[in-house]
Amino acid sequence: MKLSKLEKSWAMYDWANSAYTMTVTTTVLPLYFKAAATDMGVSASQSTAYLGFANSAASLFIALLSPILGTLADYFGFKKRFFMIFLAIGVSANLLLGLVPETQWMMLLFVYILTAIGFSGSNIFYDAFLVDVTTDERMDRVSTYGYALGYIGSTIPFIIAMAIILLSQAGILPFDGYTTPKIAFILTAVWWFAFSVPMVKDVKQVHGIEREPKPVLNSFKRIGKTFKNIKLHKPAFMFLVAYFFYIDGVDTIIKMATSYGSDLGVSSNMLLIILLVTQFVAFPSAIIFGQLATKFKGKTMLYVAISIYTLICIYAFFMKTTLDFWILAILVGSVQGGIQAISRSYFAKLIPKENANEFFGFFNIFGKFAAIMGPLIMGIVTYATGHSNYGVLSIVVLFIIGGFFLTKVNPETN
Repeated sequence: MKLSKLEKSWAMYDWANSAYTMTVTTTVLPLYFKAAATDMGVSASQSTAYLGFANSAASLFIALLSPILGTLADYFGFKKRFFMIFLAIGVSANLLLGLVPETQWMMLLFVYILTAIGFSGSNIFYDAFLVDVTTDERMDRVSTYGYALGYIGSTIPFIIAMAIILLSQAGILPFDGYTTPKIAFILTAVWWFAFSVPMVKDVKQVHGIEREPKPVLNSFKRIGKTFKNIKLHKPAFMFLVAYFFYIDGVDTIIKMATSYGSDLGVSSNMLLIILLVTQFVAFPSAIIFGQLATKFKGKTMLYVAISIYTLICIYAFFMKTTLDFWILAILVGSVQGGIQAISRSYFAKLIPKENANEFFGFFNIFGKFAAIMGPLIMGIVTYATGHSNYGVLSIVVLFIIGGFFLTKVNPETN
């Protein structure tokens, strides 16, 4: 299937903002912040706690605001406006990360919270624009194409940033340990902004509702009406329940994989290499998922992904070597993009298009709060048994529950 210019312009935002996730959130920022805070007399445990608080604060802020923001954005002309506001916040704050002195670790943390708010907030409206750029029949392919671009797009600035850091450490480039992360932040901001241009330039809101007097008050009323008439949207809300459980399992595996690998004795450098390879595996796998969803329906492919993740948890229980971890990483890469992309497009087909932002606000809430339970279950089981492999195995229950509720979603929906 050949994508239209509009569909490609939309998908390019995945290419643009995924660099932030990999370079800032996952790797460079945590290490840089901890080093800066430690040099200012903050203990390692305190810096980790502060970083955790920052991530939680940003997630909670977006999760609580997303329904009202999404409902407001359903009015014609508002969706693009809100997207642009959060894009500007994310890119500007990301650029500012490279300008904050390393001695100002509290300011660094505050600016990082702003980047996370900008990233998550813009994604609410980006996801909701899926209904405006394509048809129901093409949504699975377009959504997975976006995720596929994101996996490749995230690696390019990351590799450049890592090259600058390593060359500086070797004395080939004249940068110190604090300058190289700042360059990485600025590079990511420029990448994010530059490749957002097609989305900003080409994508327009097609579906929505006419503006009303007192839009904020009416937005709250519409949220209440949606909950009151939940039976009219039962498939969408039943899917959100299923999504809450299985995406929690997915997020837990993503967040805890590095720690689990360390427990197995996998070196830090090897973990970094495996992370990169996983991204490259995820690129074609996401596209393949989209093609298969077109042929076998999105819901079927969600069942496939949930089944594979269940097998991943079972396999992880028996892992002992670095080779085992390589196999696990490749398995995760083969389904990670697919399950996320198909979830986005499947949900988009279940909801009324004129209320896409409101419903994607709920989608965002379920995704944010789903990130709490899985790590907690894994932590409790690991602590109780003294073995992290039992903790990983316990995540299976989330995929089983998610799969069960998925069976309750309208089977006639693709």
